[in-house]
Amino acid sequence: MKLDPTTQVQYLKGIGPRLAEVLDAKGIHTVDDLLHYLPFRYEDRLNPRGIGELQPGEMATVIAEVRTSGLFRTRRMPIFQMTAGQGRARLKCMWFNAAYLKDKFQPGQMVALYGKVEEDRGGELQLMQPQFEIISEAEDTADDASEKKIVESLEIGRIVPIYESAGQGRLTPRWFRKMIRSALEQLPQEQADPVPAAVRKRLGLISHREALWKVHWPEPGESFEELQSARTPAHLRLIFEELFFLELGLELKRREQKAQTGIAFQLTDGVRSAIKKILPFHPTNAQKRALKEIAADMTKAAPMRRLLQGDVGSGKTIVAFEAAIIAMENGHQVALMAPTEILAQQHYFSARRILEPAGYRVVLLTGSLEEDRKREIRRHITQGNAQLIIGTHALIEQKVEFDKLGLVIVDEQHRFGVLQRFKLMKKSAEPDVLVMTATPIPRTLALTLYGDLDVSVIDELPPGRTPIVTRRVSDDRSNEVWEFVRKQVAAGHQAYIVYPVIEESEENELKAALKMYKELSGKTFADLKVGLLHGRLASDLKDQVMRMFQRGELNILVATTVIEVGVDVANATVMVIEHAERFGLAQLHQLRGRIGRGAAKSYCILMTGGKVSEDGERRLDALVRTNDGFQLAELDLELRGPGEFFGTRQAGMPNFQVANLIRDRQLIEVAKREAAAVLTGPNAEVSKEEIDRALRHMRTRWHKTYGLVEVG
Repeated sequence: MKLDPTTQVQYLKGIGPRLAEVLDAKGIHTVDDLLHYLPFRYEDRLNPRGIGELQPGEMATVIAEVRTSGLFRTRRMPIFQMTAGQGRARLKCMWFNAAYLKDKFQPGQMVALYGKVEEDRGGELQLMQPQFEIISEAEDTADDASEKKIVESLEIGRIVPIYESAGQGRLTPRWFRKMIRSALEQLPQEQADPVPAAVRKRLGLISHREALWKVHWPEPGESFEELQSARTPAHLRLIFEELFFLELGLELKRREQKAQTGIAFQLTDGVRSAIKKILPFHPTNAQKRALKEIAADMTKAAPMRRLLQGDVGSGKTIVAFEAAIIAMENGHQVALMAPTEILAQQHYFSARRILEPAGYRVVLLTGSLEEDRKREIRRHITQGNAQLIIGTHALIEQKVEFDKLGLVIVDEQHRFGVLQRFKLMKKSAEPDVLVMTATPIPRTLALTLYGDLDVSVIDELPPGRTPIVTRRVSDDRSNEVWEFVRKQVAAGHQAYIVYPVIEESEENELKAALKMYKELSGKTFADLKVGLLHGRLASDLKDQVMRMFQRGELNILVATTVIEVGVDVANATVMVIEHAERFGLAQLHQLRGRIGRGAAKSYCILMTGGKVSEDGERRLDALVRTNDGFQLAELDLELRGPGEFFGTRQAGMPNFQVANLIRDRQLIEVAKREAAAVLTGPNAEVSKEEIDRALRHMRTRWHKTYGLVEVG
């Protein structure tokens, strides 16, 4: 049969239905998927090292003959040893806990080895835990001499691509080399390039077909360093292409949204006056700028889709309330959805304090309310008696019907699944949507994950806020820390002490909130009022403890990360975080943001226990060094990668095949710019035919690769 990129892999000679199932688990369904399964590294078998040339400490590829191999057991673990040779030179290779290698090697086999060269105690060179690949079997398994020659031509005397194995090692790097080579050879020579010619010319991009050949089969002169860092012309072409079609889809969605009919709110003098009335302080320039951008969107007939991001304590909530006033003054309802009851309640108390004196009716709808109370609140919402409706997931229940929903505000966006946000938006024809996040999002992610939202940034703190002093100490200095906390309380302030777990367990040695609460309240601070707050407390008890702390009836609050968002006590000036090395960077920054909310100087003390990992050191050092959430977010993304940055796939992370959001951040900007330029056509640069071809290609890839990136 004739092969093309959309052909199912099972029809490629040598695969079939069974192996297609193994490939399916790797996300490889079509020939195109197989061709985009790129090597994770390369081996220089064009110039492999001679054993006699090796130097301790270097990474090296060695091609040698298997001489001896065997498994020997120590009291601690089985160790497999293999000796390879080139003439009289020998090289020892060792693998720990590797009983599975017992029958792997046969004398006479040619084997490619890659690893770090080390010296043993006797000064002999060895490779510890090297990666290996058997190049030729002791007995020839190729069907004929010509096939053997082809196989060897893919393995020796060239830069060789190394692929991740699949199917528990059944599909080896060698197998992938053979299949990918076969697929490339069978593809039609002439294929229309999906990236318009003007874009390719402007960026100096090679053709799609040439990129696929060269990324899998680098030519002899190719820079080995550029290959390993995915910076060859072939890599850059494929990376740009993937990002370009993502940005093309996002740009298309933005334009489609702007073409829809929404609510054009009126921004009259009366509305402006109503906004000024509720402001508790003079807004910062950043808040003014953000409100101006939001208000401009709300007055347009197209529905607003805007992301409002700012650092902890930057005053996003007051800007969201100002936007709510625009909608309410125009006779519409506003829904504010928060991820937790504590945060929903915090917004509710703030809204009542700020908006109720001005005559706006605010209600709270959460899952823990009694059914009668919920029914009554739902009735007020349906009849239009409630203007600002604050709640959790309870807002998206089928029973909740709005009278005239005009604005949806979603707080802590990344904690919600895309479908949950979509459901709330569909409670009305086309409400405006304002997404708030207190976790600053690196620009890289904002351009991809939120590429179809306009972004407003609040990048300065309100006046009167003093920078938080952050210090790091080991827990053997806890007595000094507790003495410092005592002094702060004596000066009339309050303190948080945060623990990573609620209860101790046999599995870990972390200090736990329950045990430490007993110790701190019973001994260390027996003369002070100490409260306890954690996620397993009943809702009403949580509220009671929080209110006592807010009213100053408690000096110290012992808590877990339940206080991470939404707790606002201006008099709290100290936060002690025990086992700080166990928290993520964004989480530590969020926790720190609970203090420094008043005029008094505030202190965050990071206590560590035991050995801290290298990443842990980087996190803690960064936190001590800066209060800038945007800088910290960039580092957090670098340390954890995009998937972990949000903690869940439901956040809508694109499923990239070749691009990497951290490594390729500069190319994202370029791809966004080029996608917007293409969609302004057709013109002298880009023909209608090229735009149509690009859009067809984008649509075939969109659902599979970027299907989760939806705004609704």
